Amino acid sequence: MPAAFIGHGSPMNALEDNRYTAAWRSFGQAVPRPRAILVVSAHWFINATAVTVMPRPRTIHDFYGFPRELSEVQYPAPGMPELLEEVSEAVKPTWVGADADSWGIDHGSWTVLRHAFPQADIPVVQLSINADRDLEYHFSLGAELAALRQSGVLVLGSGNVVHNLAGVDPRYPDGGFDWAQRFDESALDAMLHEPAASVGLQAHQDYHTAVPTPDHFIPLLYLAGLAAAAGRQAETLVGGYTFGSLSMTSYTLDVECPDTGQDSGPAAGLPVGVPPDSTNI
Repeated sequence: MPAAFIGHGSPMNALEDNRYTAAWRSFGQAVPRPRAILVVSAHWFINATAVTVMPRPRTIHDFYGFPRELSEVQYPAPGMPELLEEVSEAVKPTWVGADADSWGIDHGSWTVLRHAFPQADIPVVQLSINADRDLEYHFSLGAELAALRQSGVLVLGSGNVVHNLAGVDPRYPDGGFDWAQRFDESALDAMLHEPAASVGLQAHQDYHTAVPTPDHFIPLLYLAGLAAAAGRQAETLVGGYTFGSLSMTSYTLDVECPDTGQDSGPAAGLPVGVPPDSTNI
């Protein structure tokens, strides 16, 4: 089963048709139908490693100030409580908690999934990002999830390689600052040639500017771990920038996606009057 990392950007991408959402649709059409989707989203960043086990996870609207239409979006995919046992077995002796009621499907997940799998008929389970652990832990955990891929589970990371909300500048709807491009290109080199080197990006000269907090970067490490475990490199699904300080670069593993014919154009912007710090993008 293929795997992917998606640069999700603004929640408004859920409602728009642009070259990024076209790439996400292309990915969903290219993969064999998964029996379940395990999502590592930047927006479930807690002090534990856990998976959702509710049979009907709620759609979480973890933002404010956006159009009502966005807050009314529902992604009613079923859960798969029994996947907890498979995840626990794959990563043992790492302890994995069961979340029965506190989380669900956050916007880092459903903004992508509603384009890639619009029918919402494939079970979705989220795996939390343990904020107490270092980058090596997450890379290794990603590698250990390889067993799930072999049993038909799609592992999907959702974040942004470069994610600096303090640096957002709406005057650059599809541009990246020099430091953002340097870091994103170094990540690209690692993912396309030596995925294990992605952990070493924490020593990059622009790491602390590109990754002021690790939540959006860490999902990339899960795909890097899977690629390393498979002995293969990732491939680029789509690349680009938004607001100067966010990378929209997305990667896939073991899937050939059809060309969407859209190689330029910006990602979704922010509605007028919505400051970046309210979006939790």
